[in-house]
Amino acid sequence: MSESKKIEVGWVGVGRMGAAMVGRLLSAGYPVTVWNRTPEKAEPLRAAGARVAAEPAETVACPVTVTSLATPAALEEVVIGRLLAARPSVLVDTSTVSMESSRRVREAAAEAGVPFLSAPVSGNPSVVEAGDASFVCSGSREAYEQARGVLETIARTATYVGAADEARLLKICHNLLLAVMTQGLAEVVVLCEGLGVDRGLLLDFLNESVLGSAFTRYKTDAIRRLDLTPTFTTRLLLKDVDLGLGEATAGQVPLPLVAMVRTLLVAAIAQGHGEEDFLSLLAVQAQAAGLDLARK
Repeated sequence: MSESKKIEVGWVGVGRMGAAMVGRLLSAGYPVTVWNRTPEKAEPLRAAGARVAAEPAETVACPVTVTSLATPAALEEVVIGRLLAARPSVLVDTSTVSMESSRRVREAAAEAGVPFLSAPVSGNPSVVEAGDASFVCSGSREAYEQARGVLETIARTATYVGAADEARLLKICHNLLLAVMTQGLAEVVVLCEGLGVDRGLLLDFLNESVLGSAFTRYKTDAIRRLDLTPTFTTRLLLKDVDLGLGEATAGQVPLPLVAMVRTLLVAAIAQGHGEEDFLSLLAVQAQAAGLDLARK
């Protein structure tokens, strides 16, 4: 997109993910106005060139307003309670929330005459910063076309999948698979270490096999070093697992593996790993096996 066509973007919510996405836009030359409920979190973005708003309604003067909020309650409070009354031209939400919460926001936006797009994002802040994130989008096609250039500046892809809340379910399923894959990886790593085979050998083999993936390669260094620096916290993964189990209960779809991993996430949080990386599942598995995994 040429410099003359770079629209101003309003952004509500600059936690770790929001800040990384705004950083991508600022680096590409977009003018961005940001608002955050905790104002000091917006200060690094001010230093990077963003304008910091005193109220969320100030962001709606921009052609596209984007929200990035941690919970369904926060999304509904900010969007329904504060943003829609100011009538944004286009509203895009990148949060991972329940389909029910998404439906309430979508219906409120329709009543206000505001084109609304659900665009949950796959990736953590480091992935976003590298330009390797991806959006899955559903809702107003008008909003999608208006915001597409912004989303594709942030991420590698921004795929439109439907006119309602399809994107929310797809993102929830994505994170359910993340939870199950992480637990499976933790189990085989601990099995190898418990029987005297270095986990590095397992990881090298897996990464070159048909089971290797961007995820296993991305997490290899953290597994080797037992690095639980948060990319996505254990507590937030539990939140998303609960969203998925809620949808499954409503649809009468059994998810036995997900339910089991939920128990282990709760255990990880009880052991003090709530604000650490979701790879804390590895620490819980090692403890269950009586192993003290050495850092490598």
